[in-house]
Amino acid sequence: MDEQTPTRLTTLGHPQRLAIFRLLMRRYPDPVPAGEIAQALGLKLSTSSAYVAALMQAGLLTQHRVGTSLLYAIDMASVGRLMDDLLLDCCRGRPELCPPFAPASAPGRPYRVLFLCTGNSARSLFAESLLRAEAGGRFAVFSAGTRPQDAPHPLALAMLAAKGHDLAPLRAKPVSEFQAPDTPPFDFVFTVCDQAANEDCPAWPGQPVTAHWGVADPVKAQGTEAQRALAFQQAFGALRNRVLAFAALPLDQIDRLSLQRAVDDIARTRSENDA
Repeated sequence: MDEQTPTRLTTLGHPQRLAIFRLLMRRYPDPVPAGEIAQALGLKLSTSSAYVAALMQAGLLTQHRVGTSLLYAIDMASVGRLMDDLLLDCCRGRPELCPPFAPASAPGRPYRVLFLCTGNSARSLFAESLLRAEAGGRFAVFSAGTRPQDAPHPLALAMLAAKGHDLAPLRAKPVSEFQAPDTPPFDFVFTVCDQAANEDCPAWPGQPVTAHWGVADPVKAQGTEAQRALAFQQAFGALRNRVLAFAALPLDQIDRLSLQRAVDDIARTRSENDA
């Protein structure tokens, strides 16, 4: 057993330290500023910093500095060793204690994909439209918002229409529409805004593959009409890169663990590729 396993378990036994760990796991692989962690969880910065320091000391987080800001992310290698210790050492590898890593989808039906953001007025609608247009026959694609707007943003609809996308299926709707007990399970759930990923939503039934593909919110852009239009174009381009990379994955040929790594790698696409 790793000598740090008892310390890591003790550290995660504190509710607010566990909340920080879960938040950063939802945002993985993105590094998150200390102030944003505190704000997302309603903590004082000094309190949050103390909890983060404990998680760092336990080897569960990584830290790096950008300018004057400290950013934190999950140390996935350390978490992997912790999970190995729990399953293989403590529990002697009993498979009934660990959920099965099933294929992403049962044969003979499209993969069900859900894109989530806060307002469901631009970014998640872009992703929904892009995946439907690029590989619609392989996927049943949906989008929703944690706090949806009344309607899609006019600039988002205008951009999609100009690029030839079908606007008929698009509307702003709450995530609760997809959380009813009789809703078919999703194979993939992607958050495309940081705020939605920060929210502690219930786990999705069916163990879908999840990832965070955070993109800046074009709805919040200010300035001239041209500057606002550019923000929407940049968000569309960033999501197009991710959707194209996802649609190109040989989903029926790779195991679930490899698939999870692949969608996490897509999340690492940065602005230099987002054109």
